[in-house]
Formats: sequence, C-alpha cells, structure tokens
Amino acid sequence: MGSSPSAFLAYGYDLGSGESWKFRETDEYGYLDSAKFAWHDDDDDAPDFIDQAGRRLLAEIAGFTETWETWSEEGNFYAAERAAKERLGVVFETYSYGEYPMHVLAAKVIDVDDGTALVVDLAELVAHPDRPKWDAALFDAVKTLGITPVQEKPSWLLCAYYS
Repeated sequence: MGSSPSAFLAYGYDLGSGESWKFRETDEYGYLDSAKFAWHDDDDDAPDFIDQAGRRLLAEIAGFTETWETWSEEGNFYAAERAAKERLGVVFETYSYGEYPMHVLAAKVIDVDDGTALVVDLAELVAHPDRPKWDAALFDAVKTLGITPVQEKPSWLLCAYYS
C-alpha cells in the first residue's frame, strides 16, 4: 500500500506550515509568534494552529461555536457544522505529504486525483464572476485570523500532495 500523487488548484493564499509559515506574524525563523494570536493555544495538547484557525473562523464569521461535546440543539451536529463552513466561503486545504503538511487558505478549490486529467480554462478562472466574492471571503478570513500573508494578493495556486 503506497501513496498516490494528486493535485489541486486553489484560489487563495499559501500559508506554509509550522516549519515556515508564509505570513508576517512569525518570529525571525518563520515559526508562529503565538503572542500575536490571543485565540491560539500553543499548549502541546491543543489542536494545531490550522484546526484552531478553522474554529475561530466558524465562530467569528459563521457564528458557529458549538462542538460535538456541547451540541444541544435538535438535529444533526455535522449538518449544522457543514452549513456553517459553507457560509465561511473559505477552506483550509493541505498539500505536500504526511509528515510535512503545508496549508492553503482557499476560496475555490479544484481537486484532481491520481490518473485524472482535467481541462482547465485559465482565462475563465482568471475572469470568474465569483472572484469578487472569493476576494471578500479571503479578506474577511485573514482579517479575522489576524494574519498578513506574504503573498501580495490572492492567487491561483497549483499544489501537489500524496493521498
């Protein structure tokens, strides 16, 4: 049983990883400057930065603060969480490989699995009518997280990973 190469095309920001984050709120070595993130718990037992960032976006932008443990409403927790994630307009995607994951904050993702060729109209993507909505969602997300990506603006990113 091995790994299969895959790729995705994402419109957003490359955030890097804990080895070298690609936003300005880091120390001189590229590691997270936890003092700049009051919402981030860097305790060894805490979920990682990306997990906590996702929870922050759900709470602050989508108004979803529930967890499986605190869910008390009528209905399906996962359906409610999925609806909240859709309201965000952004997702975190992971690329690279298992031990060294890298992260993208994206407003649009086109995923391609191993053995698949996908025709992509680049001109259509660049002029996509949803792009202003994507830009606004990305702006809200980076503002809410308090990060300043080193990328000048959201861009199309081609990312490889192993699944």
